[in-house]
Amino acid sequence: MTKKKSDDAAPEKEGGRAVIFVIALLLLLVGGGWGTAYAVVGDGVPEGTTISGVDVGGLSPEKAEAKLRRGLADRVEQPMILDVDGERVALTADEAGLEVDYEGSVAEAGGERSWDPRRLWDHFTDGEDLEAIVAVDERALSDALDTLDEQVGTPARDGRVGFDGARVVVTDPRLGLEVDQDAAREALTAAFLAEGEERIVALDLVDAVPEIDEADVRKAVDEFANPAISGAVTLRFGDSPVRLTPEQFSPALALKPDNGGLVPSLKRKRLRALVDDSVAEEGAPVDASVELVDGKPKVIPSKPGVTYRPADIADTLLELVTRPEGEREMKVEATVAEADFTTKEARQLKIREEVSTFTTYYPPATYRDVNIGRAAELIDGTVLKPGETFSLNDTVGERTAENGFTTGTIISNGVFVQDLGGGVSQMATTLFNAAFFAGLEDVEHKPHSVYIDRYPVGREATVAWGAVDLRFKNDTPYGILIDTEVIASAGRSQGTVIATMYSTKVWDIESITGERYNFTSPGTQTLRTPNCMPNTGYGGFDIDVTRVFREHGEDEVHHREVFNTTYIPSDTIICKPPKGN
Repeated sequence: MTKKKSDDAAPEKEGGRAVIFVIALLLLLVGGGWGTAYAVVGDGVPEGTTISGVDVGGLSPEKAEAKLRRGLADRVEQPMILDVDGERVALTADEAGLEVDYEGSVAEAGGERSWDPRRLWDHFTDGEDLEAIVAVDERALSDALDTLDEQVGTPARDGRVGFDGARVVVTDPRLGLEVDQDAAREALTAAFLAEGEERIVALDLVDAVPEIDEADVRKAVDEFANPAISGAVTLRFGDSPVRLTPEQFSPALALKPDNGGLVPSLKRKRLRALVDDSVAEEGAPVDASVELVDGKPKVIPSKPGVTYRPADIADTLLELVTRPEGEREMKVEATVAEADFTTKEARQLKIREEVSTFTTYYPPATYRDVNIGRAAELIDGTVLKPGETFSLNDTVGERTAENGFTTGTIISNGVFVQDLGGGVSQMATTLFNAAFFAGLEDVEHKPHSVYIDRYPVGREATVAWGAVDLRFKNDTPYGILIDTEVIASAGRSQGTVIATMYSTKVWDIESITGERYNFTSPGTQTLRTPNCMPNTGYGGFDIDVTRVFREHGEDEVHHREVFNTTYIPSDTIICKPPKGN
């Protein structure tokens, strides 16, 4: 039984070997044809292939690439014409960032070796009309289109919000026109290798939408700008409040574009300058004062001496300015030294109006310009509080060269001599009359010993350092601001001195000058002193001047005050050389 089975299997084994042989033979025949096809085709481009109209069929990749370069050279070098709403602009391939990928185009057309039977079959049967591969430098193309926008488009305008003092300034957003860059990219790429009229690219302008639109503007105005300027804010340094109005702090505020919106921001340098201007430098306090501003008295606020960290204010201010009324105050950690004379005390002086003014004139002289001008400079801006007494000598100081004075003519014992500070009595007389008509109390004044006819008779004053002073007291309930001005005589026929008092008017003053009496005659002196000044003498006399007080706006006389003056004669002076000369 076993032997019979072995005999049946032998024919089957021989049949299988025959099938394998046949298959092997067929593979050999096909493989030989396939190899022959591979050898014939090589790496050539399929027959009948064109790339952007250039016939490269049957050529090796190298020859196909060279022919493609030659065939497309004119088109690559020729500018494209962009037509935007009738305005035409030339654009080269280099400017647009466009170039032909010659090697890739040939490879894509089949110019490469391959055992793939489909590729071998296509070489003989399936040449195609293809377009060259165009490489795009996206940055260059974007830059070119941006430049085109600048030429033919209209930029969108972002909305803006700013400040002009206590006023919100809004710049409305506005649509613009721009080139649709996606459409332009597609059209330029298509026209790059086109010919004739097809190289003219018609582009449409589309709306350019602003990044900051009306909604962004309205939000910035409602949530920040309007609340910010709704009222003053107060920074409290210890017991010293510093009040900043919207006109003052708004230049330190800004609304800047950020991620499609307007975000509040702070100009920190401006804020620090603003706060530093409201407090004293280096921690030393500054008293309040009253000054003339545009011809009117104005209180200049006191400044506390403050040492603080600017960041403490900067980090909080943007939130502080949006708080409602009654909550717009913040305490600043600081070391504070308070002013001795505060803003409140300065306002309580009620220095509000001109209450008197007086003008005198003097003959041209350089020494008078110097000395009177220097005295006016030292007196100008003096503030007298109620009950305080003004002293010309204390205010002006000793008339020395170091103090800015020069030598001029003075009167000593009825004789004209040369000394430092000559001419300052002109200022004393002018100031005495301003105090006279302001109704201030006369504490000390001394008329010249001899009468000088450019001064009001019986109503004038002289001064001498260490001996004779001009003093008057502010016996009113209000402060007094003294303003002095000198118009120099240089180049003019005379010099001018003006003294003005500012306060709240208490008195209306009338001056009544009596008749001269007790006349005296001049003598004659012969002097042999150095610097002797000759003089033609004139007589002396007595005179009375009455100051009449009426309460401001009233007709009834309140009281009177009489000033009696005795002028001695001015002797005739004959000058002779000193003995021994």
